[in-house]
Amino acid sequence: ANYVFHGAEHSRFTHSVGVYEITRKICDLFQRNYPSKEKGDGLWDDDERLVALCAALLHDVGHGAYSHTFEHIFHTNHEKMTTEIITSSHSEVNAVLRKVAPDFPEKVASVIEKSYPNPQVVQMISSQIDADRMDYLLRDSYFTGTNYGTFDLTRILRVMKPYSDGISFDMSGMHAVEDYIVSRFQMYQQVYFHPVSRSIEVILSHLLKRAKYLYKNGKTNCLGPTNLLFPFFEGDFSLSDYLKLDDGVLNSYFSLWQDSDDKILSDLADRFLNRKPFKSVRVSEDTRYLLPTLRKLVADAGFDSEYYTATNDSFDLPYDTYSPSQNKHRTQIELMQKDGLLVELSQVSNLVAAISGKVSGDERFFFPKEMKSSEQQLELFSPIYSEFQSYLKNDTLIKK
Repeated sequence: ANYVFHGAEHSRFTHSVGVYEITRKICDLFQRNYPSKEKGDGLWDDDERLVALCAALLHDVGHGAYSHTFEHIFHTNHEKMTTEIITSSHSEVNAVLRKVAPDFPEKVASVIEKSYPNPQVVQMISSQIDADRMDYLLRDSYFTGTNYGTFDLTRILRVMKPYSDGISFDMSGMHAVEDYIVSRFQMYQQVYFHPVSRSIEVILSHLLKRAKYLYKNGKTNCLGPTNLLFPFFEGDFSLSDYLKLDDGVLNSYFSLWQDSDDKILSDLADRFLNRKPFKSVRVSEDTRYLLPTLRKLVADAGFDSEYYTATNDSFDLPYDTYSPSQNKHRTQIELMQKDGLLVELSQVSNLVAAISGKVSGDERFFFPKEMKSSEQQLELFSPIYSEFQSYLKNDTLIKK
């Protein structure tokens, strides 16, 4: 996102500290207002505080370098890596957690895996309105300089209530919860799904894919001294290998690759480091059949379509109602009425009902910006560029 919103230079560490702080506030509120009097009464047991706080602080510890893109190319999984870092006897994190109790690392990991027996703790860290989401929305909104992600955190915390099956919200706080849902929706549409951000991700993905291809085909001379990536090219890496990589290490490799003898690797590295994103257009069901034609035109213009084109779809579910028939973690938002009975949010909120279960987003086709330029140095390709551009109108792929 920092390629589009240049203030977005914050880190997962600061986010994790923020999630810890929101979780601490929730624990304090629960202990002050809803302390458990006896086991099984559905109120807050403050013995759960430490496991909740540790899970909050460590919930993202398994994210690696350029996390989601790296995962896609090398088939890693940040949630599994988080669990391994917490439970591995070889990690410093595990050594610290074991000082609490021998089984404490497994307890913390089970919260993140959503298998911990107390649903209040699980929902505090992972649900449709949790400490994780509340922090990243406010933090990302602040650092990107947008107002889409703002909502009344104080009010939401004030109306949270523990009950036997998790966490509910007092009916009087419904509008604050609605505001949160809408804020999350807007952030995904305007910030997280921004076409330029997705374009940079596409370039990064193709850059790593090209590097992997060169390694697999014995062209390691084109990669230079980038041996920390070799275990991932082989698909056989350890936790130690994983922890050696971060964004800085990869960026140093990308800088080397700008001077690679492989022209595709060199060009993609240059585009990524020097902010030269691909252009894109929206694709619909009616125009998807045109994609092979566009890829051929890109290839005819001298670009390898495998590395210089891509389709990318980004969709979000603003609010998901719970269905007992579906095998998934219970995450719907419950409101507590004055008589103590619970009602699911979309049943009483017309606003939330209107967006419940409906995905939003788009599918886009990405291509080199040269294909859209009106001024090209090579007149030989002018007919190709003109034909390509005839399929584009108003940021959308159209039928001719």
